[in-house]
Amino acid sequence: MKKSTEKAQAETWFVYILRCADGTLYTGIAKDMNRRCEQHNAGTASRYTRGRLPASVVYQEPQATRSLALKREAAIKMLPRRQKLAMIGGRCSCRGDVTPADESSQGVQT
Repeated sequence: MKKSTEKAQAETWFVYILRCADGTLYTGIAKDMNRRCEQHNAGTASRYTRGRLPASVVYQEPQATRSLALKREAAIKMLPRRQKLAMIGGRCSCRGDVTPADESSQGVQT
């Protein structure tokens, strides 16, 4: 029984949102959140966060499979900034609400 619990934990994927030093939000997936956060802050995880350090995890949710994590990541990335902030639950002290840059990245004409 213990092995199945360990296996389930080992197979768990996480969807996470980081708050970067400039107040922007970055969404990704990982199996090991501690390792991934260390990679982001070492500048080896993604080009986006490399120039916006330090980054801190402000939201994470478990997913049973990589496929579900990727689908949830895509869904979160489609949300406007204000909905991401609401999802985070006010724990993020990011500047502003929705800026023209946020809207243009969603395909909205300003």
